[in-house]
Amino acid sequence: MALNTAELVTVLASRSPARLSVLRAAGIDPEVFVSGVDEAAVEVSSAHLGPAGIVVALAQAKADAVLPAVIAAHPDAVVIGCDSMLLLGGRLRGKPADDQQARRDWVEMSGATGDLLTGHAVVLVRAGQVVARAAAHERTGIRFGTPTDDEITAYLATGEPLEVAGGLTIDGYGGWFVDGIDGDHSSVIGISLPLTRRLLREVGIGVTDLWRVRPDVSAGS
Repeated sequence: MALNTAELVTVLASRSPARLSVLRAAGIDPEVFVSGVDEAAVEVSSAHLGPAGIVVALAQAKADAVLPAVIAAHPDAVVIGCDSMLLLGGRLRGKPADDQQARRDWVEMSGATGDLLTGHAVVLVRAGQVVARAAAHERTGIRFGTPTDDEITAYLATGEPLEVAGGLTIDGYGGWFVDGIDGDHSSVIGISLPLTRRLLREVGIGVTDLWRVRPDVSAGS
């Protein structure tokens, strides 16, 4: 049985416009709280956890970082934190530091297959107290195309690669250079809807209770 969610505020602990867009398209209008987490420091401190553990640790760190501000504004809230990194050639890649790194990454990615790992963390706050947590990751295979040098140069000129994990996204210019994916497409954009639904259920929240238009199921058969 899901908890009463009438006064529950949904919070996205991320500045990612792509994650926000995915949630809005799926019926949820979260408030955005930017974490400001030192991602490099979290990666170092969680390196022993392996690639999947690192992205989950990053998602948890983002959710935890915004909790004081969230609780001050909304004593009843559910906070969603996410972080994505590309695993290719045995190395995790976040957002490229500059165009030169993005170009090197794309040369290596071209024609290859990698895994986009997205960590998810959900924290439930009631009456200003954390009452439940859940976290996990989603892994989606990406089959990269083989862009020409001119296409890579043009893609870098859009600025998009520096804003996204692994230097690509499938919901923008980068979609032209992805031949296919194996797994959840929403996770590649930044947040897995199926996994988020399961994590919400773990903390006692039904995802439909967070929709902007909440269905009346009391009249069902």
